[in-house]
Amino acid sequence: MATVEAAIAVSALLVAMWLGANGLTAVTEQMRCADAAREAARLTARGEQRRGEQAAGQIVSGANVVIDTQADAIEVVVSKRGPLGLPLSARAFAVPEPR
Repeated sequence: MATVEAAIAVSALLVAMWLGANGLTAVTEQMRCADAAREAARLTARGEQRRGEQAAGQIVSGANVVIDTQADAIEVVVSKRGPLGLPLSARAFAVPEPR
């Protein structure tokens, strides 16, 4: 009887650790998405859109980077599938620098 209880307890502990590790990975990837969006928006505001896309791709590998430039605003959305298929995305805004 004690063996079955120990097996269940160990299994529950392993599942909890697995979920915790995936949760930590998701939080880390979300932070990377936010950093990538901010960096791409900053570079695009300086007139370096292609470099911004490259930088975002290097910060978050496998991410989808969408840059929407208008006359008075720049919006960058970086999205990616995280662990367990969770959708992760971050958005950043910037104002173009005068030339």
